[in-house]
Amino acid sequence: MTLHIIPEQLAMLHQHAEEGFPHEVVGILAGSREDWSVTEVVPLTNERADSAHNRYKVSGLLLMRAEQELESRGLEVVGYYHSHPDHPSQYSDYDRDHALPNMSYVIVSVMSGRAATTQSWRLTDDRSRMDEEELHSL
Repeated sequence: MTLHIIPEQLAMLHQHAEEGFPHEVVGILAGSREDWSVTEVVPLTNERADSAHNRYKVSGLLLMRAEQELESRGLEVVGYYHSHPDHPSQYSDYDRDHALPNMSYVIVSVMSGRAATTQSWRLTDDRSRMDEEELHSL
């Protein structure tokens, strides 16, 4: 699979990750599941009070409202993104354990406050691992 993202939206995602440093940030990737394209990123607030530097939390109600608003505009949730402050953009066991099937998970490594690497991951059917998917800027 290849995840396609509009360059301006990728830049917004990176900006969100840098502004949130040294904490993790989180958001929604929205667009079309037909061609697996992201036309809008929706930053969410990391509500995690403890360990915000390596975990994120978003209330179910906030997430549901954001997803409903996107759907009302004809957009689909393609996946989610989050950052790894001063850590590689490799998924963690925690990331894998909380991933949903048929979704893209973009992880941005933010080193010393600057977006360094960006990778996209997809959970395998048996949930044993996440495979990297190509990330293509449209």
